[in-house]
Amino acid sequence: MENLFYKKNISRIYDLKGSVRNRLAHEKDSNEVLLDENLINFIQESPIFVSLRSKKLILSAIARDTSFLLSMNVMDYSLLVGIDEENSELVIGIVDYIRTFTWDKKLENWIKDSMFLGSNGKEPTIISPVQYKTRFCEAMDKYFWMSPDIYDLKFV
Repeated sequence: MENLFYKKNISRIYDLKGSVRNRLAHEKDSNEVLLDENLINFIQESPIFVSLRSKKLILSAIARDTSFLLSMNVMDYSLLVGIDEENSELVIGIVDYIRTFTWDKKLENWIKDSMFLGSNGKEPTIISPVQYKTRFCEAMDKYFWMSPDIYDLKFV
């Protein structure tokens, strides 16, 4: 995390997995790493707008990276997003990409998905790499809202 945010003035940090099951951090202090539900609540009042070009670049990079992780049978990674309000920048990177979908994660998926742990209809956080990639990419697309920039207006 330190390398990703080196020499940046990050005011908010989000660890995003594309899931809303147990993904709400209680904001105790300004250094708290926030989760998916925190971001969803935040963007309802203050959407994160990026240009069409930037959104395409972000989603393209995420698609390529997650395809590679899928080919390695990896799941449970996160998109770490830092917001540098002073410079109006997002700093992003995929982190926690070491966990493969082994028998213990398959068992954890089955247990968490069972009625015993009160899933309330929410998908478990631990799912197969194929399902994880799909959920992750779809959520990242929804988290960043598009705002046309000067280059986009040339084609309107």
